[in-house]
Order: sequence, then structure tokens, then C-alpha cells
Amino acid sequence: MTEREKMQSGQWYNCLDPELEALRTRARHAVHAHNTCPPDARGATAPELLALFARVGPDCLLEAPFHCAYGLNIHLGARVYFNAGCVVLDTAQVRIGDDTMFGPHAQIYCAQHAKDPAERAQGLEIGIPVTIGRNVWVGGGAIVMPGVTIGDNAIIGAGSIVTKDVAAGETVVGNPAQPLTRR
Repeated sequence: MTEREKMQSGQWYNCLDPELEALRTRARHAVHAHNTCPPDARGATAPELLALFARVGPDCLLEAPFHCAYGLNIHLGARVYFNAGCVVLDTAQVRIGDDTMFGPHAQIYCAQHAKDPAERAQGLEIGIPVTIGRNVWVGGGAIVMPGVTIGDNAIIGAGSIVTKDVAAGETVVGNPAQPLTRR
């Protein structure tokens, strides 16, 4: 198997692989085009960036700056909104449902690096998918960690670090994110 095939099948792979570096370079060029194009000329999302994504529903808006690792693993439903400074490290599938919004500097991480320092130095990592449902609000500065699923209508408080699944309709806050209790 190639390193790309390993990445796409959820196995440990070498992120220093030349094919993967070429895909990241392609994504960097598309991200650069999106982030430097005048808003009137760019529209909601630069065509170069849209061409990378696996799926983009209608009426999505990605404010600049935006960053992604590959782009090819990103699936956006309709009317998804990313505020300025968002990052998606899509080493695995990232699926985002309709009407979901991200505050400024929200981040989604799929990459998990090897814990052993020698293996990490060799570029070993694994991509673990992230799924975010419909009508979810992810507050500014929040981080969604690898493998997390967030249910429909959930709210992620600003600055939260989401390390575990979030149930539909649940509000979580903090580091690590915990269900919000009402007094």
C-alpha cells in the first residue's frame, strides 16, 4: 500500500511521504489563492479551494484566512460557515452537516502523531475522522480533536477542547469540554 492509501484507510502512515507532501503543497497553493484574493473576486470560497474539497453544499462561506491540510477529505453540507482563522487538518474524513457554523479560529484536528518519540521523528501518524452534525455551533477558538462526533444541534463553547463525542442538542464547555450544567 502507498502511504496515501494507508492514510485513507485509517492505518498508520508516514506523513513525510513525497506523494502526501505534493498533496499538501497543492492545498497550500489553493489556501493561498483563497486567502489573498480580494473578497469581491473570490466570492464565498475561492474556486481553487472548492476544487480540493470532496463535497461542498450550496451557500457555504469560508472567511479568509482559512487553512486545511489536504482539502480532499472535507465534506461540507449546505450553508456551512467558517469565520476567519479556522483550521481543518483533514488527514481523515471531516464531515460537516448543513447549517453548521464555526466561530473565529475554530480548529478541527484529524491527525494523531505517534506517541513514541522515535516513531514520531520518522513521520508516523494516523488520521481519525471527525463528524459534525447539522445546525451545530462551534464557538471561537474551540478545538475538535481526532475521532470526535458532534451530534445535531449541539453547541461547543468558545475556547473549548472537545476530546469526546457530544450528544445531539448538548452544550459543552471547557478543557476538556464537559456538558454545561444549569443552576
